[in-house]
Amino acid sequence: MKAIWKGSISFGLVTIPIAVLPATSAAEKISFRMLRKGDLSPIRFKRVAEADEKEVPWDQIVKGFEYEKGLFVVFEERDFDSIPLQSTEAIAIQDFVELGAINPIFFHTPYYLEPAKGGAAAYALLRDVLAETGKVGVAKVTLRNREHLAAIKANGKLLVMELMHFAHEIAPADAIKVPATKPAGAREKEMAKTLIEQMSSDWEPEKYQDEYATAVTKLVAQKIKAGGRKVAAHKRHAPAATNVVDLVKVLQESLKASGKPAKPARAAARGRKRAVSHQHAA
Repeated sequence: MKAIWKGSISFGLVTIPIAVLPATSAAEKISFRMLRKGDLSPIRFKRVAEADEKEVPWDQIVKGFEYEKGLFVVFEERDFDSIPLQSTEAIAIQDFVELGAINPIFFHTPYYLEPAKGGAAAYALLRDVLAETGKVGVAKVTLRNREHLAAIKANGKLLVMELMHFAHEIAPADAIKVPATKPAGAREKEMAKTLIEQMSSDWEPEKYQDEYATAVTKLVAQKIKAGGRKVAAHKRHAPAATNVVDLVKVLQESLKASGKPAKPARAAARGRKRAVSHQHAA
């Protein structure tokens, strides 16, 4: 695995040399080409200049910022390298924050952090303290000509960095309409909690597969075998919303269908409270 960035993490006067590596793999994706319908000729896209409609080779293309209509300033790679930002050389932790206090909507892309020569001891110290306190380090880092907000987290024996959105990048939720409803009754809540208890299990990420990609791959094979002829389509029906009148009935049927024995929600909750109190006592 190749590092995409090398530098250091710093907090206070502590500096930890690290390398940043991708934490997600470039899984093979199903891709489609655009074709002309009449003869299935592939469509190509050309880089064409607006001034004379002529195609432009890559070595003649530069980056420009339009500061007024039709007026540009040109940027070269060395211009980006000269930007005086601390985040281009180091991941400077600015604050330590409770992980639970950050809305998950802010997180988007994870990376592994690997300690470089001489950084193992400080790396382990930061990892262990973050794990024990339940906190993350909030920092900034510049990757691919863009500054990002980032969270430094403990993850098993590793430190990971998860890129985050800045606050101004999160769309306000004021426009999302959630109709006012009558509060759910005690019976409905109790049944819903019991259903959740019955459906609860340990986190096993491997059991969740991309079924859509598998189905598309199967459909591709069917179309190849059919020699271009149409393949019978399966009609999909969106499930109807559960209406308030049927809520108790649907919950009852869901409990029967789950087929897993479970304590009633109240009993399960009491069990959890007892477990927590025993842990504190120990």
